[in-house]
Amino acid sequence: MGLHDLGRIDEIIHGRIRLGIMVYLADAEVADFTELKTALEATQGNLSIHLKKLEEAGYVSIDKSFVDKKPLTRVRITDAGREAFQAYVEAIGALIGKPA
Repeated sequence: MGLHDLGRIDEIIHGRIRLGIMVYLADAEVADFTELKTALEATQGNLSIHLKKLEEAGYVSIDKSFVDKKPLTRVRITDAGREAFQAYVEAIGALIGKPA
């Protein structure tokens, strides 16, 4: 892979916050909003925008509910998200000369 193959890098995943979300969920499968916000040191608004972008791409699913009258937002990586993340990791590995 050479520089001409940069097009294989998924722009939806590539941003710092979105990449962090995908890395976290690839390991954890599911996380609540506050857990992600803390782990990524993101603001509530910033995290919300990035989660929406990933949800629109079909990479994560978001479930909103209430627990003890408090809102709970849970985020889960989808099969499509896992496949896209794996392809992203492979593309980055190829760019830097390391197979994933």
